[in-house]
Amino acid sequence: MADVEKASSSSSFPGEKPGASHIEQSASDKHAKQHGAEVYNADVDTSGVDERKLMRKLDLHLVPWLSFLYLLSFLDRTSIGNAKLYGMEEDLHISDQQYLIALTLFFFPYALFEVPSNVFLKRLRPSIWLSFLMFGWGIMMTVQGLVHNYGGLLGMRWLLGTFEAGLFPGVNYYLSCWYRRSEFGLRSAIFFSAATVSGAFGGLLAAAIANMDGVGGKPAWAWIFIIEGLVTVVAGAVSYWIIQDFPDNARFLTEVERTAVVRRLQADDQFSAAGEKLQLRYIWKSLKDWQTWLGMLLYMGTDGPLYAFSLFLPSIINQLGYTATPANLLTVPVYVVACICTCAVGFIADKYGGRGYLNVLCLAVGAAGYIILIASRNAGVSYFAVYLAACGIYSSIPNVIAWVSNNVEGSYKRSVTLGMVISFGNINGAVSSNVYRANQKPWYTLGHGIVLAYIGIGLVCSVAYIILLKRENARRDRGERDEIIEGVNDGDKHLARNGTFASVAEAKREKGDHWSGYRYRT
Repeated sequence: MADVEKASSSSSFPGEKPGASHIEQSASDKHAKQHGAEVYNADVDTSGVDERKLMRKLDLHLVPWLSFLYLLSFLDRTSIGNAKLYGMEEDLHISDQQYLIALTLFFFPYALFEVPSNVFLKRLRPSIWLSFLMFGWGIMMTVQGLVHNYGGLLGMRWLLGTFEAGLFPGVNYYLSCWYRRSEFGLRSAIFFSAATVSGAFGGLLAAAIANMDGVGGKPAWAWIFIIEGLVTVVAGAVSYWIIQDFPDNARFLTEVERTAVVRRLQADDQFSAAGEKLQLRYIWKSLKDWQTWLGMLLYMGTDGPLYAFSLFLPSIINQLGYTATPANLLTVPVYVVACICTCAVGFIADKYGGRGYLNVLCLAVGAAGYIILIASRNAGVSYFAVYLAACGIYSSIPNVIAWVSNNVEGSYKRSVTLGMVISFGNINGAVSSNVYRANQKPWYTLGHGIVLAYIGIGLVCSVAYIILLKRENARRDRGERDEIIEGVNDGDKHLARNGTFASVAEAKREKGDHWSGYRYRT
């Protein structure tokens, strides 16, 4: 299966000879007809479109700004860990238990609203919906710096989670609507690497903002929230003019370029790329698919450790003997290395395939880091182990999302599936944000053990997913999933259990990734 993905990623547009830089109109149409697909905008000639230039244009308009928005998102949700080091608990008169509750509360609305947000994103224009969410959470973040008591902090954390819910699943789904399956992983990794950059940038920014302590009568921790929140408000306001919509109506592309983008997606077995109307049955398809539920458990095994790591890394380093500002600064190189590893895994997976096997490797590296953290009683060794943990956890997150996305076809089905997978992973942040207790410092053995258990779940689910996808592909190779196509194989009545369709194009639209010609990627 990895060879299939490699071949797909190294080719040009469907119908091109290797190395060709332009789309051949006739070859593209021939490819579509051979596979029973309807040629999108059949009257539009795309032979003059240069693939490399088109891809650079897509990357430039889509990836950088979305990555910046996620940097702000992750910075805003985790900056409470930095603020804690500058006296937030003492000023608000809250205990360690109350602080953990404030962390936990964020994840309930964050997980609850992810699936409906993805549906709204598809129904509305991304430029409107994502900009609205950003503007809203920027306000909540700013007000978080103005609270005077525990109740105010809880209220702002709840609202922050509500508005932030739609960005991460929404952007991953949105990017999957632009790129072929062998191209999505690297873009997802670059987008997600903004989380690692935010971890590094967050420590530097918190250390710098702390110098405002006492300005306007506000303590350092309050200014961390206020400054970061105001930046997000401005970013949300200008996002309406920067965020692009879906390929079939994107403003920055010409009609010929839009046609080229949609055709190449359809040739990559993304049959719904030309557009799909919302129907309840598409949502039910996601709910009834075993991939959705296994994907939820798989992502839980990677996302649970992510929040435990990002929220408590400054405190862990602080307890190893470093004061607030040095502890924040020592998080920077950890996140830089994790960022490099995340992008490298995304590149390798796109070029050579085998996302499942890479995920097993990533989680194994993360597990090694936590095993060392549990066993070590030396600050230097523990600091080294943090690097292993970061590389394993952060590299796995976008790889899992790309892996699940690669194996789900149907625009709305994919939006719901990704929403459910990411939502279930994020609700586990409510658990992992409580695993590092003050009475466990400085080595946090219990917390590290629970995170290691999460990684174990991810490893088991990765292996199971690989095996089940291989078995399903084998059934399709043997013809067990073939459906009846009128006028083609009407005599094979034993295939009626798999459905009867007027054409292959109809079978693709109706069955999505359950179509007999669709192959899953391991």
